[in-house]
Amino acid sequence: MTQPDLIELLRAECNKTSQADVARKLGYSPSAINQVLKGTYPAPQKLLVKVEEVFCKEASIPCPVQGNITLARCVSNRNLPFITVNPARVQLWTACRACEGK
Repeated sequence: MTQPDLIELLRAECNKTSQADVARKLGYSPSAINQVLKGTYPAPQKLLVKVEEVFCKEASIPCPVQGNITLARCVSNRNLPFITVNPARVQLWTACRACEGK
């Protein structure tokens, strides 16, 4: 998704609940969310990635190891620890470290 799309998604999520609730889900302060929505603070890339991870769980992305997977599964794969006894996990861990979606 593009930056304006993600900011609109952020705005829509805030309208559903509250900026404080959305900020808690994203791990940011409510004031940071407010400033991004007002346009007084440019949205950091990390925030936009987090918005996509949390609120676009159905989005499908290409994984070089597992094919097309949901963004939620991608995030889960990225957070798996490195395990040398499973060749598939080693391949996945290597691919996740090189992925542009980080």
